[in-house]
Amino acid sequence: MKDATEIIRKRYDRAAKYYDRIENMMEKRWMSKWRKELFNHVKGHDVLEIGVGTGKNMPYYPKDINITAIDFSPKMLEKAIARANKLGLNITLKLMDVQQLGFPENSFDVVITACVFCSVPDPIKGLNEIKRVLRKDGELIMLEHVRSNIEPLGTFMDIINPLVVRIYGANINRNTIDNIKKAGF
Repeated sequence: MKDATEIIRKRYDRAAKYYDRIENMMEKRWMSKWRKELFNHVKGHDVLEIGVGTGKNMPYYPKDINITAIDFSPKMLEKAIARANKLGLNITLKLMDVQQLGFPENSFDVVITACVFCSVPDPIKGLNEIKRVLRKDGELIMLEHVRSNIEPLGTFMDIINPLVVRIYGANINRNTIDNIKKAGF
């Protein structure tokens, strides 16, 4: 059986060309406001964005910070590079997996994720890697969707999750809050 990370990577590579169009309505309706709010909380100089995707967060980056952004999908990263160039951003973009971060311990003041941990095959491993590279007084800021506690919506999410994962690569019913606690945050 293929490695779970490789399977998910291929799904995101496949989705990269139409990813922004698929999420356009949701982006205009909710996500752009939430992304702006996410970056209002960034305090620190050295910032790591996990799962940069196509670069949707880039318009909200504060100008006075040093941003490094990673993604494990080469095709998504290509889109992010194009967006960074279009916006004239000075950003370091790297092909990298959150489950195996290639940075020394205590490298970043802030780590940001936005709709990432639904697709990380081993979310605890990814969160532990974030904890390793985050400075002791650093901050993890996350914008993640989770399994609904409202029934029957939560049960519906559980039922359709295997289909969504197979088509898209994202788990729509993750309990990310529990995973954050398990990782010691």
